[in-house]
Amino acid sequence: MFDSVRDDLRTTLDEIREAGLHKPERVIGTPQSATVAVTAGGTPGEVLNFCANNYLGLADHPEVVAAAHEALDRWGYGMASVRFICGTQEVHKELERRISGFLGQEDTILYSSCFDANGGVFETLLGPEDAVISDALNHASIIDGIRLSKARRFRYANRDMADLERQLKEAAEGGASRKLIVTDGVFSMDGYLAPLGEICDLADRYGAMVMVDDSHAVGFVGPGGRGTPELHGVMDRVDIITGTLGKALGGASGGYVAARAEIVALLRQRSRPYLFSNSLAPVIAAASLKVLDLLESAGDLRERLNANTALFRSRMTEEGFDILPGEHAIAPVMIGDAAEAARMAELLLERGVYVIGFSYPVVPQGQARIRVQLSAAHSTDDVNRAVDAFIAARAALGK
Repeated sequence: MFDSVRDDLRTTLDEIREAGLHKPERVIGTPQSATVAVTAGGTPGEVLNFCANNYLGLADHPEVVAAAHEALDRWGYGMASVRFICGTQEVHKELERRISGFLGQEDTILYSSCFDANGGVFETLLGPEDAVISDALNHASIIDGIRLSKARRFRYANRDMADLERQLKEAAEGGASRKLIVTDGVFSMDGYLAPLGEICDLADRYGAMVMVDDSHAVGFVGPGGRGTPELHGVMDRVDIITGTLGKALGGASGGYVAARAEIVALLRQRSRPYLFSNSLAPVIAAASLKVLDLLESAGDLRERLNANTALFRSRMTEEGFDILPGEHAIAPVMIGDAAEAARMAELLLERGVYVIGFSYPVVPQGQARIRVQLSAAHSTDDVNRAVDAFIAARAALGK
């Protein structure tokens, strides 16, 4: 049977390559860090890493690694079960308590990934009589999660509060019972922040709940690293926060929903990705607890990240690159053409800087870019070397 499909699949793959949209996987032979060794999929050797979500540089932090070693001895490797059967250990409950306290929420439920967390919320909380109002540029996991629910779906233009209000009015006039506004706290392809204060004001006006996926903010955005709700002063007004342990919080895997107590209680009973997926590995839970300890005194890491971000953004702007405005550590360098973005990423790798070109369908057609991600682990020299490599790569392209 497959022989009849093989040629079609090969044609599709050829079309992806010819359009410059192929996504090669480069292999690194070192721990995740500011510098990594590429062993396959690119020019071999040590390169500066500017494409990881390792915002605070904690992925290879010695205290986090030590906590993981200790957890293996104490808690074992894996749970081999789901939470409600025999997959819950003390370390899982402690991590849920710590995340709740850190984010100012009443309770937290752990998932194997934030993709699963977002996939488990909407179907559980919303029915055909309800409405979900979603930002147009929300993460794919939110989009897929919404598709699993029977709720009416409304979409508003990215960060457009007038359009959000129009959608809320339509949902209300249509008789929606529960209304849930959902947004990324930081939009991962642009580095733009959601206007949470205005969103909460509209939610209050129209009787809606607010959900924020804060995966690209928790740990380093806000005075205490508590994310975009803290930054905007609305920690007590956001009903649901989803996030990941796989970015600033150590960079491993795992996700969570931190929310009102009744929401979390219902998710434990009916959220399918929670009920039918193995528990988070205890070693990740224990290492994440150590990360939360480190965050209490991570002000210097956040300051270093902010300084690196400001330096990169200012130098790239001075050199005439089209970089999306903002202050976030996601700094997209706009290229436009997909093939050209891929070629520039290759030229940068040859010059010792590891970045990735993003193109359709990850971003809209004609808006290909190289998404640079700064880290507290980078030195000032690292940042300047990256900018110099961009200048050299641009020259090699004849730009």
